[in-house]
Amino acid sequence: MPRLDENFWSCSCADRLRHRSHPRAGAGGLAAKVGEMINSSASGPSRLMAPRALDTDASRGLRSPGVGGRGGSSGHTNSWHHHLVQRSLVLFSVGVVLALVLNLLQVQRNVTLFPEEVIATIFSSAWWVPPCCGTAAAVVGLLYPCIDSHLGEPHKFKREWASVMRCVAVFVGINHASAKLDFANNVQLSLTLAALSLGLWWTFDRSRSGLGLGITIAFLATLITQLLVYNGVYQYTSPDFLYIRSWLPCIFFSGGVTVGNIGRQLAMGVPEKPHSD
Repeated sequence: MPRLDENFWSCSCADRLRHRSHPRAGAGGLAAKVGEMINSSASGPSRLMAPRALDTDASRGLRSPGVGGRGGSSGHTNSWHHHLVQRSLVLFSVGVVLALVLNLLQVQRNVTLFPEEVIATIFSSAWWVPPCCGTAAAVVGLLYPCIDSHLGEPHKFKREWASVMRCVAVFVGINHASAKLDFANNVQLSLTLAALSLGLWWTFDRSRSGLGLGITIAFLATLITQLLVYNGVYQYTSPDFLYIRSWLPCIFFSGGVTVGNIGRQLAMGVPEKPHSD
């Protein structure tokens, strides 16, 4: 009997303990769930703030290259202007040298006559001829690559200095032929020089922009020369095309092609002109 009472007592106590543990376990589970909800609500603002922090960092990262980009664009602009000045000075010098050498040949052969009071001692040329020809060479030499870039047709035919030097030699030869060769009439000489000038363009240029600019330069230079001769600044012997020689446009055409090739060669490797925002 005592054993039965003990067993009964132990079973009843165990059941009571189980019934008591279940509410505690339920309360513990409820407390755990409440804790998770509190943690999730507390971590919510931090999760919301994290994308904002990333956005601010990204915006700062995007703004920081902008400052460097401005500095790079200003440096690019300065470099482009520096190259432009260098090319202008080189083209101006080339124009002055060609004017002195070629005009000396014309004066010696009595093709071009200047008044005695304007003749300078150096190369027997008028003082205003070299600077005018140098300025014209700078303008033409800068205009050729500019037109090529605007038309989207970069000139790639014989782009080396050896070809440019041969072009200069042929141009000097054409000018020499205009003063030295004797034909029955000026028409034959003009046709011969026209063929030589077109041959120079075909050999060293072959671009539509070069042909168009050469013709435009020849027309404008011939018109200006007509006005200068008409106003008595200087004159030509035996004029057959109004106040000048009929072959003079051929000289201007070949000169424009030659200076244009020099300008194109100088423009190689030069950074493009920066676009203003």
